[in-house]
Order: sequence, then structure tokens, then C-alpha cells
Amino acid sequence: MCLIGLALNAHPRYSIVIAANRDEFHDRPAAPLDWWRTSASTPWLLGGRDLSAGGTWMALSEHGRIGMLTNVRNPSRQRVGAPSRGALVTAWLEGSEPASNGHNPFNLIGGDLQSGRWWWRSDHQTATPLPSGVHALSNAALNEPWPKVQRLSAALEGALRGNDAGLVTRLFKLLADRSVAADADLPDTGIGLERERLLSPIFIATPDGTYGTRCSTVVLGERLPTGWRLQVIERTHDRYCATAHERRVTLADWPQPGLRPPVS
Repeated sequence: MCLIGLALNAHPRYSIVIAANRDEFHDRPAAPLDWWRTSASTPWLLGGRDLSAGGTWMALSEHGRIGMLTNVRNPSRQRVGAPSRGALVTAWLEGSEPASNGHNPFNLIGGDLQSGRWWWRSDHQTATPLPSGVHALSNAALNEPWPKVQRLSAALEGALRGNDAGLVTRLFKLLADRSVAADADLPDTGIGLERERLLSPIFIATPDGTYGTRCSTVVLGERLPTGWRLQVIERTHDRYCATAHERRVTLADWPQPGLRPPVS
């Protein structure tokens, strides 16, 4: 992902609310939301999959772990040939504590539904527990006050105050925000003002259509006496910003290892 909004215990019904966009080059192959696993001996995962390197930007496991990734925008620290950052997510989902092993700069958020543990870490920051509340993450540190991060945080807080029935609609609306930040408010990450401006909206669309927001994902998690009830909805977008597909699945009494409800 390139932008993640996460609300923990900040809504009267949903203990977990996630609203996230994945930004990527449109010609990089990817599979949409579905069940998959990296080998016959590893847990089943639910999420999109990067078909170029085999990892994922956001997924959850049949054992109740959730993992989400963003890149850190720092051209001076990028290394050609570094291992795929998407493998950090699958490592967490498959039961490991992921370690930075020469990866390019990254942010990683992990959650465990069974233990209630949530954390954020980066390539130079050890795992830090996430408290209850609203958090936002883009291509810098957690809650870094970039315009899009501040806009997402405020919009997510506003969406949580409305009625439950319209929450999904409000979350997808905020993820579709294409407002460009004022030049004076933009960060300087070493990519030049024009590029900073292009990447400043919550939903990105470059004029040449080569790069932009590829998918938007909403997750609602409700804690019930029998376990978690999760709704996972993914909308994929084409290079013209149109929603190409929507896929969704409901996970009841979760986690339930061995059970894979159909994605429709």
C-alpha cells in the first residue's frame, strides 16, 4: 500500500476499521483479493498478490494475523536488486517476526486478532505498539504530517461518526479523494516539486496513466462473543481511474484455520 488509515477501538461497533490505497505502476502484474499461499506447508492468506515478486501489500492469514506495507520515499536509500518488501508481509502472516534483510526502506503494520497486538515498524525503527485511536501511514513515518496523511486522518475520523449502514460508502469516498495539496505544504523527499504534487492526493492518477492508485481496500472488524466478524472489500482501478472490479468476503467467527469463505 501507499496510504493506510487505521482506526483501533475508535468506533462503537467496529474495533478495527481499515481504509487503504495501493499505488503502483499499472504494468506491474497483480492478482486481486483472493485466497492463496506461498507453499503447501504455509497458512492460507487472503489478499491481493504481487505477481512480479510473489509477495503482498496487504493481507490477512487464516490464523488471524493482518499485515500491511508501504514503501518509504527516499531515493538516496534505494538499492537496485534489494529483496522484495512484500515478503515482509507474508513472513508476519506465516508466523514469523519479520526482519529487515537488506530491503529498501519500508513501513510495516502488523496485527494479531487473537492476542490483540498491533504494531508498526520500519527498516530503521523496531516494532512499536499501536495504541487505540486513528492512525495514518504513507511513505514516511507513522502519522507523519504530510497533507494526504492529515487529510486521511481527518476524513477517517469524520467517517466513523456517521451511521453504520453508510460507513463503507464513506470510506471508499474518502479513498477516492483526488485533491492536490498546495505546493507550500508538500514534503521535500528528493523527487522534485512536480512529482511531489502528482503524488500528493489520497487517490493518485498521473497524466500519462502509467502510475496511480491500483486498488482501494476497506476492512471492518467487529468483535463478537464467538470471535471476529470481518468484512473485506477491494475495488481495483484501471489506468483511467475507473473502478474495474469489486471483490468482497465476510469472515464470521474468525479466525477459523482451514476455512476459506468464497470471495465474490
